[in-house]
Order: sequence, then C-alpha cells, then structure tokens
Amino acid sequence: MQKIIYWFLALILSFYFSSLSAQNISSKIVDSITQHPVPYATVQINKKGVITNEEGRFSLLLDPGTKETDSLFISCMGYETLGRPLNQFKESVILLKAKPIELNPVIVSNKQYTAEELIEQVKINIDRNYGTKLTKKRVFFRDSYHQTLTKDNYTFKESTIAALNKRFLDSVLNSIPKKSSRYTEILGDFYGNFEKDNQKLDLIKASDLYDKQSELDLTSLEEKFNDILRKNIKPDSYFKIKSGLFGTKVDADEFMSFKTDSTDAEALKKELLEKKKKEEDRKKNFATFKKSSLGKIMEKQFFLDDSDLNFINKNNRYDFKMVAFTYWGDDAVYILDFEPKRGEDYKGRLYINADDFAIIRLDYNNVKSLRTFNLLGISLDQYLDRGKMIFSKNKDGFYYLRYLEEELGARVGIKRPLKIIEKNKRVKGRNKQNELYLKLDMASNGVNKHELILFDTEVITEKELNSIKENNTILPTYMPNYDPEFWKGYNILEPNQAIKDFTAQVEID
Repeated sequence: MQKIIYWFLALILSFYFSSLSAQNISSKIVDSITQHPVPYATVQINKKGVITNEEGRFSLLLDPGTKETDSLFISCMGYETLGRPLNQFKESVILLKAKPIELNPVIVSNKQYTAEELIEQVKINIDRNYGTKLTKKRVFFRDSYHQTLTKDNYTFKESTIAALNKRFLDSVLNSIPKKSSRYTEILGDFYGNFEKDNQKLDLIKASDLYDKQSELDLTSLEEKFNDILRKNIKPDSYFKIKSGLFGTKVDADEFMSFKTDSTDAEALKKELLEKKKKEEDRKKNFATFKKSSLGKIMEKQFFLDDSDLNFINKNNRYDFKMVAFTYWGDDAVYILDFEPKRGEDYKGRLYINADDFAIIRLDYNNVKSLRTFNLLGISLDQYLDRGKMIFSKNKDGFYYLRYLEEELGARVGIKRPLKIIEKNKRVKGRNKQNELYLKLDMASNGVNKHELILFDTEVITEKELNSIKENNTILPTYMPNYDPEFWKGYNILEPNQAIKDFTAQVEID
C-alpha cells in the first residue's frame, strides 16, 4: 500500500514539473546520502522563490511567462547549488549533494581570524550590510498555537446553590479540552521599517484553522452557569469574588449575560448598529494585532541597538568559538557558536559570510527562563524562546530578513482558594445570601510558533508610505480542516504534516 502511495505522489509531482499549465511546482528536497529532509533551502526561478519548510517541502507558484527551459535553482548551507531547466525535474524527490570543504585560496591567503576578530568585523560592517530604510515587503505569516492543560485539580469546599455542586463543576472541567491547537495564516504587504509609527499592513488573505466545537462547548457551559445563577440569586444582588487576600465586587447583571427579547423597532435598529460596530472593530483589531506581531519580530533583529539578541552590540558579554567552515552556494561561510559569560539570556550559532562579514543565518535559544513570577499562588514561567533568522542580499546591496522561525513557550499556574459570595443589602436578615467555595490547583503550558517568509523587499519613500491605505476589512476564513485549495494561486510557506492532518472533532457551519 505504501509503495502505491509513493508511486501516486511521484506521478502527481512529475506532472507538476513536466507541465507548466498548473503554474505551480511542489516537491521535497532531501540529502542525497542520508535521505533526511533539507529544511530552509532556497528555491528560486527568475529571481523569485520560496524556502523549504522544516520537512524539506516547498510549493512555488510560477509566473505566467515562465518557460520550460527556465532554470530552477536550489541552494542551502553546506550543499552544492543545484540548477536545471524546469523540464528536467521529473523526480518526486529532489536530491542535494553535500559540498566538500575546499578552502578558497583567497580565504586561505587572507588573515586567519579568531572568533572574536570575526565578531569585531561583523560589528564594524553592520551599517553597510543591513538595510534600515522604509520598505515594502510581501509577507506570509503563520502563527501556530498549542496549549496543554497540565493540571486541572480542585477541591470542592461548599456551595449553598444546589445546582452548583461538585458534579456540575466536574462536568465543566471535563468539557475543557486538555490539548488544543490553532493555526492562523495571513498574506499581505508590510510597509515601514523598525519603528512602530512607521509600519502599515495591507492584508490580502487570511485563514484560521482550529476546532470551533471546543469554543462552543465552553459557551454552552457559560450559559448553563448563568441560567443557574439567574434562578437562584435575588433582585439587586451583587457578588463578592475573593481569592486569598483579594476581593472584587461585581454586580449580578455584570456577572451574567442576560438575554432580552425586543420587538421595538428603535431598539432593534440600535442593536444592529452595535453589532455592526463590533464587527468593524473586530476586523480592525485583527489586522492591528497581526501588524503588532510583525512589528515585534522586526524589532528582534540582532543588528538593532535595543534588540534582546544583543550578542553583537554587547559582544563583550559573550564567549565565541569557531566551529567550522562551509559554503552557501559559492559563498564561503564561517560558523561560530556563542554563549553568555554571565547573565545574558541566549546562546546560539552564527553563519558569517567570509567576504563581507554579514551574518546570513542565526540560530538561537534561551539558556534560562526569560521571566518568572510566583506570588500568592499565581505563577508564570516564560521558559522558551528559540528560533532562527535567515538573511539575503537585495538588489540594493543590503541584507534583509528573508525567513524567521521562533517558538515562545510559557507555563501558567494557579494554586489558591476561590470564593464567590452573593450579597444583598435590601434583603432583611443575613447580608450573605449564597456562596461557592473552591480551592484551585490548575496549570497550563502554551507554545506559540511563528513562521515568517518575506518574498519581495523593495525600498520605498516616506511619501509612498504615507499614501498607503491599510486594508482592515479582511477577516480570517474559518477552517475546521486543512484546505489545500485555499492558498492556491499564492506563494506561501508549505505547511507541515501536522497542519495538513488537522481535523476538528465536529465541523460546524
């Protein structure tokens, strides 16, 4: 059966490569010896291209004028560059050969740099290597979020509302998914530089892949909870919510979302206008949030003065070690490792062009938690920040970010008592009417993975930036299952197998 599947895939991929009528080619790139996937390889034709994903897969949209005799070039760190006319790519899997390390005579004859001297050269050449002007960038941005409920314990102490019993609370916890994933993808044009006031995002298309059923389950539980409270609380009540030493007063009508029927035309018109405004705000907020996320990524680039990745600007705080020498295409590349001497947050690996001393690839990860908090039973541990950046030289002679991948992880916990007390000053007798008392011990782990690929970067003027009108009307299309047709006709970063296999429990229109 497996052989049949491979044959079928080979037939399809052969069709993609031998016929340009589909205007799209897809394949997988592997090491010719180990047969392992080759991730982050550059695939180009007519100076336009994509980067392979972590599984070595790519999909490239061809321009209408592309000919079968036009050459497709594939290059990756440590491998020989492969270039052939399109009509010669017939195989379902493309093999790359490792490039033997033959030192360029020019490199050998030059001064043999130490690791520290190389870093000084990188520092000296930053301004001439990295572009900081206003630009327009076509971007594809994927945000993958995975959450795991690692602890969901509680101790039931007291409830004077019969319906709010341990059985009901158990059903609430059991309905909360222990694991959940969500994938949001956008395609658009990102304008500006590294300053937030000089950034704009013009959205083209967006998708949102997640299980809506779990969200609806929580909504139905909230309605059930509110219905129980409506039947048991008294008029003009308010709630006192206490957790340990802290307390909050909440009016009953704020605690619950009461629904009222209205046949009044003016009331209905007002309600529709409010819904319209909320929808407009939602559209605006989606684009604004994504622009903010892209802005934070741009601010993280190592050559900026205030970047958290400060191993160049504050290189005296790090130890550097020469690891190896390799090639990226025809460019000689030094490989250095770095780690903090004292209290800095990151370690990693640098790939430095031997000709112009530009860092063309950076791999990094944190060596300690970036932020921890633990007070009165509330805890936070930002334990993960790792990623990679790949830069390529543009036609203006400067390097710009071409690809970024980062993973951010945090653990959150709560271990403290919780009391919800109903009070009412107008009821004679006891001020306290009802009470729910629990002791919570819960924790979750969440990981955000960001993948960003920039297809085109061109310098623009301030006048051009000011003339750009952002498109805030694009909303992500909800997907209960991965749809390979959604991004057809666009260049994107090929999704991994986990995304392709994602299926919601129940599809809901």
